[in-house]
Amino acid sequence: MTPSFRISGAGRLKQAKTARFSFDGLAYTGVEGDTLASALLANGVHLVGRSFKYHRPRGFLSAGAEEPNALVQIVRDDARKTPNVRATVQELYDGLTANSQNRWPSLAFDVGAVNDIASPLFSAGFYYKTFMWPKAAWKSLYEPKIRAAAGLGVSPDKPDPDHYGARYAHCEVLVLGGGAAGIAAALAAAETGVRVILADEQAEFGGSLRFEAGARIDGEDGFAWAQGAIAKLKAMDNVRLLTRTTAFGYYAQNFVGLVERVSDHLQNPGSDLPRERLWQVRAKRVVLATGAIERHMVFADNDRPGVMLASAARTYLNHYGVAVGRNVGVYTANDSAYAAAIDLKKAGVNIAAIVDLRDNPTGAAIDEARGLGIEINFGRAVVRAGGKLRVSSMTVQPKNGGGERTIPVDAILMSAGWTPSVHLFSQSRGKVAFNEETRRFVPGTYAQDCISVGACNGTDGLDATVDEAYAAGAKAAKEAGGKAGKGAKPKVDAGESWSRGMLGAAPGAGQGTTVKAFVDFQNDVTAKDIRQAVHEGMHSIEHVKRFTTNGMATDQGKTSNMHGLAIAAETLGKPIPQVGLTTFRAPYTPVTFGSIVGHARGALFDPTRKTAIHPWAAAQGAVFEDVGQWKRAWYFPRGAEDMHAAVDRECVTVRKTAGLFDASTLGKIEVVGPDAAKFMELLYTNPWEKLEPGRCRYGIMLREDGFIYDDGVVGRLAPDRFHVTTTTGGAPRVMHHMEDYLQTEFPHLNVWLTSITEQWAVIAVQGPKSRDIIAPLVEGIDMSDEALPHMSVREGRICGVPTRLFRMSFTGERGFEVNVPADYGQAVWEALWAEGQKHGACAYGTESMHVLRAEKGYIIVGQDTDGTVTPNDAALDWAVGKKKADFVGIRGLTRPDLVAKGRKQLVGLKTKDPKVVLEEGAQIVEDPGQAIPMKMIGHVTSSYWSENCGRSIALALVAGGRDRMGKTLYVPMPNGTIEVEVTGMVFFDEKGERLNG
Repeated sequence: MTPSFRISGAGRLKQAKTARFSFDGLAYTGVEGDTLASALLANGVHLVGRSFKYHRPRGFLSAGAEEPNALVQIVRDDARKTPNVRATVQELYDGLTANSQNRWPSLAFDVGAVNDIASPLFSAGFYYKTFMWPKAAWKSLYEPKIRAAAGLGVSPDKPDPDHYGARYAHCEVLVLGGGAAGIAAALAAAETGVRVILADEQAEFGGSLRFEAGARIDGEDGFAWAQGAIAKLKAMDNVRLLTRTTAFGYYAQNFVGLVERVSDHLQNPGSDLPRERLWQVRAKRVVLATGAIERHMVFADNDRPGVMLASAARTYLNHYGVAVGRNVGVYTANDSAYAAAIDLKKAGVNIAAIVDLRDNPTGAAIDEARGLGIEINFGRAVVRAGGKLRVSSMTVQPKNGGGERTIPVDAILMSAGWTPSVHLFSQSRGKVAFNEETRRFVPGTYAQDCISVGACNGTDGLDATVDEAYAAGAKAAKEAGGKAGKGAKPKVDAGESWSRGMLGAAPGAGQGTTVKAFVDFQNDVTAKDIRQAVHEGMHSIEHVKRFTTNGMATDQGKTSNMHGLAIAAETLGKPIPQVGLTTFRAPYTPVTFGSIVGHARGALFDPTRKTAIHPWAAAQGAVFEDVGQWKRAWYFPRGAEDMHAAVDRECVTVRKTAGLFDASTLGKIEVVGPDAAKFMELLYTNPWEKLEPGRCRYGIMLREDGFIYDDGVVGRLAPDRFHVTTTTGGAPRVMHHMEDYLQTEFPHLNVWLTSITEQWAVIAVQGPKSRDIIAPLVEGIDMSDEALPHMSVREGRICGVPTRLFRMSFTGERGFEVNVPADYGQAVWEALWAEGQKHGACAYGTESMHVLRAEKGYIIVGQDTDGTVTPNDAALDWAVGKKKADFVGIRGLTRPDLVAKGRKQLVGLKTKDPKVVLEEGAQIVEDPGQAIPMKMIGHVTSSYWSENCGRSIALALVAGGRDRMGKTLYVPMPNGTIEVEVTGMVFFDEKGERLNG
């Protein structure tokens, strides 16, 4: 089809290339730079969808992200079928294929429209009161049908072949919104030298300057000025510009999530391009320049295709060069719609009439419209729109009642005023305030380091907006460390300013009426639905929202919230602020799963982490196991050995000579600062102030409730520096736990926390010959027992690279843990391995590590503890500082239930038959003959065959365990009951004499 509503000489796409596309199987042409919406309108297409509940015909309401009606499916191929794309945002490219949604068999004839006839059955809240009988029909009839009807569009049924990027960024000033306010703020901030990011959801910066024909800044057209200012910003090294980028969430500590549409506008995106990119930005200061959203008028049948916002029609004309009709009516309660009428009239479009709800407004726009010969009707209301698949008329009546007049039109432009876009401000936890004079919510109390400027701050007029934004940008940059800027503030030569408008239902849709005057277009919520909710007892706006679903659609009520609030307030007879405002939640606009997930899918869904020594272990034939996200060598089979034979050999070799173990996965955190020791005193049960530099201590970390959270060996490297180790799986949560307390409970402490898990490769060398293996390779460290006793740490060099050498043991043998920079991990391992071969050492894996530590009664947090174990339960009372006045969990330890007798305690178990190995998790009972269900008194936490002990060994949590030493208990199993003896937890070298070889 040939675009018949494209106006020659209008808009900014005059030299653009032709782009062919299809909609519902029909071929059309547009031009590059169009959106799908502007291209369809250029071809005279207004009908683009059906409403969710009533299946009423719907057209374009807006020209931007607030669009509730024009949701379409974009199809690239069988695997790329994207539902619910806003046609007002989707950029046109040659070959684009789009289909309408929520209709059958066709858009023009939709069987679902029967719901409109039966609408009395589907009034607000009907789903709370129907489908109750017969009860059996719910599962077989109601639920399947409701689920089939739920949602909009059809989800893709094939794997997404695209990939998605992710970036982290830091800046001093983040400006959200690229209109006049955002550009002015970015200019002011950038001129101070600080890092600035300017983001806007449109393909081009400019905001409302795209349609404001009357704007002039610095002697040129407003949009031209915007493009010049952007070119200036683009040339600055300290500025990053992000178009097609929506700020969807404002989180704690000035952390903002943005999604950039990278390739959805391209005909043939390169395979190297992500489809979308998630930006996670941390800013010192945020400037919110998110503008305002025009409200529609609430009157009967205001949803007919061809009824749209005045600013949308103006955008389609002044930016895209498209007229939305040939005989256009205007219905307004403020001046901004006059500008749309004037622009269309000058472009040759007939304006049938302007209907103004106000009695006697005055102003330049009104005078200009009258001067152009446009009929103006003051004090009148449009009481309904005519037509079905396209609006055909508007019926006008004096607002206080009287005779009606029907005016033929093919489009109606409407404007009830403008609502400041406070969504991101509210997400930042800021509190809005209601301005009684202008009857709008504006930013009030700020919770974060941000500032709102321009229309989103309730600032009227282009001159005031630019002044406010430029000053805010300069101030934000200065507070973030910028120098005084040398640039000149943009000078506004001419601009537009609009009066305030109205809220709620217009005459003809007020109290007592039953017409379908739509408040929320996407969810088919009418003015009478809001009133019904109030009459049925919903007096909170949050309850009204949920009862009617007003504001719960994908547009989050951007055009409907204020109208719904005003109608509820009127019905309740209360001022608007007393009724409240609904909560704005992220995301601001829908965000794809792909952009959130990024690369974390398929094999990367759960990232695999490998140590620096992993390639060596793999080459040696190691069998690996997953420990958290890490791949760890489980055991090293030789020849035809199975796991049991390999583990037996490894355990015996470690105790006879030595073994090498890759311990790099252990969590490692540096606690640094003048108050490091004080911080450690508060986070761990042990005392740390008197621990000398160069010494180590085993530490226990508790939760507030007194239960063990993690453990590990801590080395003090200097008076202000601790090297903390954690369990492999506990590293992230321990880091978070520490940061949480540092920031919220102990912010007065001068301490820094750094995760160094991946910075250091750790090689444990354990066994009687361990010192002989290490000593030849070490430089600058005295390896004697006197100079380097058990539980000490020294810094020096090994194989010529820096090392933190710990004298510590998780086997009960003389042991060392060699920490070296991860880049040198494999080289140092190979050097140690070569030395170890001279002494008959072996490499051992995690299974042998478990057996060796169990032989010595060393616990593993998370295996031998279950979140309800105290230090006393685990026989670790010695690790709790008796003289300490405070630490996390100290009060929890005194709770009556934590000191009561009969608590489960960690003990050892020996089976009466030494060859029987218990199953971990097996339950323990005192009397195997008791009736089922038996009373369980504990469970097995660790169980192994110990070649060194010549028998099976186990650890278990048993009620009153230490009082049962030497007693016989029972472990019922499917194949019979196993007798066990309660013993101490140490099975090998009970006196600990082997720690020194």
